[in-house]
Amino acid sequence: MSDTDRSEVATAPKPPFELGTGPGRVLVWFYGVFTVAAASRTIVEMARGFDRAPLAYTLSAVAAVVYGFITYSLVRGGEKARRAALVCCAAELLGVLVVGAWTLAEPAAFPDSTVWSDFGMGYLFIPVILPVTGMIWLRRAKTVAV
Repeated sequence: MSDTDRSEVATAPKPPFELGTGPGRVLVWFYGVFTVAAASRTIVEMARGFDRAPLAYTLSAVAAVVYGFITYSLVRGGEKARRAALVCCAAELLGVLVVGAWTLAEPAAFPDSTVWSDFGMGYLFIPVILPVTGMIWLRRAKTVAV
């Protein structure tokens, strides 16, 4: 092998890193389940009486949209999807922390719970663990892809 051949091998493009492979599959599964759970919960709650707790039901709808977008991004793959999912995971974590603290500080503002109430206690705290795990995976995916 000559020096010229070696440089061609070194500059060959790497295959794209698939976000939904390995541990990413578990994230896709969890985010998919949470998308369905949050969306189903929101639809039922809004159908039964949106005026009972509009803030809680709207926040559950926002959670469903965020979960759905992250699921889509993980399945789609690619650098743009990775960055978008990373931003959404950070926004999700911020939402869980803010809503979790808000529900503890002012319970009267939430006559009914949301997916993110009490830091996701009704969902075994997975809503607070999931974005952290997602961000770790998405940061790792960047170092592997580069």
